[in-house]
Amino acid sequence: MRRLSHLLVGLFAAAALLLSADDAAERMKKLEKLIDPDTAEVLKRINAVDAYTVPDLKLKREENFAKTASDIEPYSGVKPYKEHFLIPIEYAGPGRALPEPGAELKTVKIGFIGPIQNLPSVATGGMGHEASLGRMMLKGAQMAIDETNEGGGYLRRGIPFELKVVNDNGLWGSSGNEITNMAYKDPVWAILGTIDGANSHIAIRVALKAEMLMMNSGDTDPTFTETNIPWTARCIGDDRQMGYLMADYLFRKMGYKRVALIRSSNRFGRFGIREVRDTARRLGRPVLIEMAYKVGAEDLSMQVERLQATNPDAVVHWGDARESAVVLNTMRKLGMKQPYFTNDRTVSEEFTKLAGENAEGVISAYPWDPSRKDPKLDAFRERFRKKFGEEPETYAAHGYDGMNMLIWATQVGGLNKAKIRDLIAYRTKPWPGVTGDIPLSSTLDDLGEVFLAKFENGKWGFHSREEWQIPSGYIPPRSRVARGLESAASEPPK
Repeated sequence: MRRLSHLLVGLFAAAALLLSADDAAERMKKLEKLIDPDTAEVLKRINAVDAYTVPDLKLKREENFAKTASDIEPYSGVKPYKEHFLIPIEYAGPGRALPEPGAELKTVKIGFIGPIQNLPSVATGGMGHEASLGRMMLKGAQMAIDETNEGGGYLRRGIPFELKVVNDNGLWGSSGNEITNMAYKDPVWAILGTIDGANSHIAIRVALKAEMLMMNSGDTDPTFTETNIPWTARCIGDDRQMGYLMADYLFRKMGYKRVALIRSSNRFGRFGIREVRDTARRLGRPVLIEMAYKVGAEDLSMQVERLQATNPDAVVHWGDARESAVVLNTMRKLGMKQPYFTNDRTVSEEFTKLAGENAEGVISAYPWDPSRKDPKLDAFRERFRKKFGEEPETYAAHGYDGMNMLIWATQVGGLNKAKIRDLIAYRTKPWPGVTGDIPLSSTLDDLGEVFLAKFENGKWGFHSREEWQIPSGYIPPRSRVARGLESAASEPPK
């Protein structure tokens, strides 16, 4: 009997080993599918160096920064000695040589920082105002983690991914503290977050010191990736791209000459509307007035009355959905019938409910087209509804894409923060996200197509530059250093 018992134990152990081997082989097949030839070459080069060698990686070079037309370039009358942001910032540290953790590792942690609970905020001087956006971003990120674990988790070891969630409470410094904790006290391999522009800038400076990649899926501040920090990336179209499209519509297509601006007084409003204002000036149509208001304000009649006094052709607003509705309703109450343009946060149920019939005809800049026909997007929506019982919006979709990009880089690069960063930085093909293709620029910013959304007949419609035939200025194929003083040209030089 004892011999039979030992025999059975041996058979079960052998079977377990066979199953384990089969499982490992299946996971390796899945991993191989994530690696295309270009990625394999990056892996070969970053795995071949020691702590004192910088790998010879092919740096992508762009000849034009952020698809900027020549007639709206800053300091267009001057030929610069150097133009920044055309070549990626290299990481030259020793991090690629750090060994991976041992078998004691039970989960692969990725961090999430976002406003998921409204607490006192520097931006408002009161309570925070972005928790509804952050919670949706968290749902998208969590869904990406859960789906990866259902598919085998971290494929190299067969252990699950784990999402470490912290709240970005809107107080300067707190985001830096949270990044420090995720770097040293309860370490993660990469981080997704956040939404507030000021806090994002603080967070990436800590990420720079900790040498950890931070993927942003919610902050549209154009300067986020313009900090020369090699540990930042973004998977959502920014306010520069959306501002260029809106300005082209306002000035090149519609021919408006008298445009008035109103915005929130925080960093989101200040930096968001900047490209519209600067483009207007560079095209010889400086804005009539720019009014600011405190986030959370209930009465904006004073600001709107000052807009009205300038007799504008159109009004552009940059801020949150609630205040956007307050501005619009106040305009219409005062008899202002001018076209109303605004930013992506306005494309929400909150805005349309508060604005009511005044929402008809409003045009907003938007970072993607959620109405496009795409089986991948349809399947994402169906799974999200089943999991959370609600429709995914832009922050959920971009959170899902950003987390999947981090998961891919971790799967392929292994448990090494520098290599995870390299896989994102030197990716040659656009990421096939549910929000559309995400091509990364030299600053690792999303240079994918942006859109204008128009509210008509009770719903938002999304329109591309091509569909609405919105003209653009001439985008030179050479950098400013390599060409002459043709910056003021709207046509290619003869």
